[in-house]
Amino acid sequence: MSQVIDTLDEARDAAGRQAWRAAFAAYSEVDPPKLTAEDLERYGEAAWWSGKLDEAIAHREAAYRGYVAAGDQRGAARTALTLSWDHGGRGAFAVSAGWLKSAERILAELPVAPEHGFLGLVHALTAMFAEELPRAETLFEEAYEVAKSLGDRDVQMLALSGRGRTLIKAGRIDEGLALLDEATASAMCGDLRAHSAGLVYCITISSCQDLGDYRRAAEWTEAANRWCDKLDLSGFPGACRIHRAEMLRLRGDWPAAEAQALAACEELHGFDQSIAANGHYEVAEIRRRRGDYSGAEEAYRAANELGRTMQPGLSLLRLAEGKVAAAVAGVTQTLQETSEPLTRLRYLPAQVEIALATGDVDTARAAVSETESIVDAFKVGNQRAVAFDAMVHVGRGQIRLAEKDWTAAIEELRHGREEWHAVGAPYETARARMLLGTAYTRAGDEDAATAELESALATFERLGARPDESRAKELLGRADTKRTFLFTDIVDSTRLLETLGDEKWRRLLARHDELVRAAIAESGGEVVKQTGDGFFASFGSAKGAVEAAVAVQRALSSEIVAPDVRIGVHSGDAFRTDGDATDYGGQGVHVAARIGAAASAGEILVSTGTLDGIATFRLSNPRSETLKGVQQPVDVVAVDWR
Repeated sequence: MSQVIDTLDEARDAAGRQAWRAAFAAYSEVDPPKLTAEDLERYGEAAWWSGKLDEAIAHREAAYRGYVAAGDQRGAARTALTLSWDHGGRGAFAVSAGWLKSAERILAELPVAPEHGFLGLVHALTAMFAEELPRAETLFEEAYEVAKSLGDRDVQMLALSGRGRTLIKAGRIDEGLALLDEATASAMCGDLRAHSAGLVYCITISSCQDLGDYRRAAEWTEAANRWCDKLDLSGFPGACRIHRAEMLRLRGDWPAAEAQALAACEELHGFDQSIAANGHYEVAEIRRRRGDYSGAEEAYRAANELGRTMQPGLSLLRLAEGKVAAAVAGVTQTLQETSEPLTRLRYLPAQVEIALATGDVDTARAAVSETESIVDAFKVGNQRAVAFDAMVHVGRGQIRLAEKDWTAAIEELRHGREEWHAVGAPYETARARMLLGTAYTRAGDEDAATAELESALATFERLGARPDESRAKELLGRADTKRTFLFTDIVDSTRLLETLGDEKWRRLLARHDELVRAAIAESGGEVVKQTGDGFFASFGSAKGAVEAAVAVQRALSSEIVAPDVRIGVHSGDAFRTDGDATDYGGQGVHVAARIGAAASAGEILVSTGTLDGIATFRLSNPRSETLKGVQQPVDVVAVDWR
């Protein structure tokens, strides 16, 4: 008997010190009938912090029954509120709502107690998540006053941080950050329960990141990490790992960031779906930047299964894969469904990049304008957050590049490069440098271009950002690359001009150009240049090039009046030509042009080697063509596009 009493006292002592693993181990040695309702509540807390959510729920349910049997209504209400939180975190929202109603029913018959303050917090958080910000602020204030009157520091600081978050969402940035700093400093002092301290840390760090205030986010992340590291626990340390992973990725330590995010996903599995989903998304972002597209998609899907949107990462992945239409659809739909300004800010830079890839400068320009408006509405200390200002300058620079205003592009991109460097974000800095190098090249300043591209390349190589590394090498003219090239040409254009006259020919040609450009962009290609009455385009995949060729012919055939066009497609080695970061040269380009010239009116002619592994098109029997400037005959097939 004395050993049982000693073990139970040991469990209670450990729980009182918030030594939850020790408490869990000790409680596990005690026969359940010996445990009071209060013991069961503590046992549940110990199980929760030990990463055993099912056991935590079972013990808390037993505690609830014990409190009800003993007539301890406050204890029953408190446990019901905790169970509501447990089930909500794992996505069982109907069960969560049921426990919340139980708590409300019990507390409605009791005088004001600390549990009323916690219930007020739940209602305030619900209003905040529903974007009912004035109501949320009022409810947080009421919860704070209840807690203050009862001396409940946990609810006080949670209400303070919740109100701070609400003020930030309402655009009252400095007021909100001041409240968050106050609440988080209190959490650091150790006068809050571990669960309350963890919530305060998460709210503060997430708010700082949403505002682009990475300096403040880094400071509180370090403080939270020290707090997590002192606790030999699961649960909130998993959330701490995700914040740590986000900062490590920003700082360029991708291996450590991925390791932290994966560990967090493991710790939070079945525990808190929303936080675990953010861990999977973080893994996906790292893999996409490395060029591990299948691994990235797998992680995006895992995040989606746990309730997190896959955007904007999935759309940027589709863009990298050459699936431009899917990229446009994904980011456009997401923005249509999103109204909260800081949330929209996460998607707008991706819309700029994707829109420019399709030649839609108007959409990109509108996205940059909205970005700037949001950034100005959420200043910190009456100043734009440095990261947000960098985002604006890079977006403007991209627009200026598309408009061929090289001088303005250089000015904007230099600002963006310097600000990302000040943030301490090497990948974003290198991306800005690569754009700046392109602008210098177009402006004819080869020395400045080379310096920027060299620096960007070194960073990409160090980070393992393979797609960006390849692009930088191409821009420097250092790497041969295998691409698929497409040439179009209007047949008998001279005769058409004579027949139609200048004005009708001009309108016909403009419509032709519009349709061809759209088909190329939608299939993931880039227009290298116009060649007389035709186009020279480059694609990352042969399938995309052939799909674009088919789309061109079908679009023209649907017009009332349109010229006949011949198209040639060929995959081969090529290189970026000196002095022009957008042009290609080499044998692959030459062969593609000659195949185009060999095609007949309305025909798509493709070299047979280009179609290896592609079985989605109806083809003619192969024929051999002797091409000017090519030593050996080339086998080609015609694609049936009708």
